[in-house]
Amino acid sequence: MKMEASSRPVAIWLLTGVAMVIIQIALGGITRLTGSGLSITEWNVVTGALPPLTAADWAVEFAKYQQTPQFRLLNFDFTLQEFKYIFFWEWFHRFWARLIGVVFIVPFIYFLWTRQFKSAMIRPLLILFLLGALQGAVGWIMVASGLTGDAIYVKPTRLALHFVLALGLLSYTFWFALQLLVPVDQRISLPTVRKRVFFILGLLVLQLAYGAFMAGHKAATAAPTWPDINGQLVPDLLNNASGMLFWIENKIAIHFVHRGLAYILLIAVVLMTLKLHQPHGSRWLQRAAWFPISLVLVQVLLGI
Repeated sequence: MKMEASSRPVAIWLLTGVAMVIIQIALGGITRLTGSGLSITEWNVVTGALPPLTAADWAVEFAKYQQTPQFRLLNFDFTLQEFKYIFFWEWFHRFWARLIGVVFIVPFIYFLWTRQFKSAMIRPLLILFLLGALQGAVGWIMVASGLTGDAIYVKPTRLALHFVLALGLLSYTFWFALQLLVPVDQRISLPTVRKRVFFILGLLVLQLAYGAFMAGHKAATAAPTWPDINGQLVPDLLNNASGMLFWIENKIAIHFVHRGLAYILLIAVVLMTLKLHQPHGSRWLQRAAWFPISLVLVQVLLGI
């Protein structure tokens, strides 16, 4: 998509959305780390916008939570006060999602009314809307997976999908804003680098998904050693691998793939950085090339 950078208000609106999605992803992380994700057992789009306001309301919500497998099998000794704590984080996570929806819809109607949308913007806006709606639906599907049977947590595969979709929504919104802010004649086009970037993006998406598998399966403690995995570089357990499910359900296999992808990603980013430092007429791009490799190194260190 090529468009002129002539709609600054629309771009600012999109960048506001980017900031809000970043906050939402952080809230999602807090919700997971505090074990709050299953504290609200229903998805009421309108009435759920307000938290319980009276003691009777809290009693009703607590009673609903007490019917869940997580309460019966894990948090059976929870007091009402402890329940209020986890309820807050899940409620606030959902409230912020609703707020993002309002920030999207209200300016959208205004820009539509004032005819500030150009024809080239319609399809990206439609994709943006569909991504947001899909993310909300997947969020509830993920929560629902932890409310049945003997599940005390959500399914890791749905957690991974929810996380990757959130990052996809964030990236797409930011890309769309840049399309509006940067004039076509100021954009740098390097076909060989573009191919490398798409390859790295593919690796990154897979790595992020495996990061979510690590979190969803609580796999970190299964192999708390590095660079080996419990004394082995290639665990013997992998010789018994059978089917795709093994690679997304077995904790040691997830460790092996997550670490391996990190090494491959690091090498790929180093090679891309070296490629960008070859003469091509853009000193700004040469300087900017250090950001991806710096971020990957930080991520590797944090992972270790």
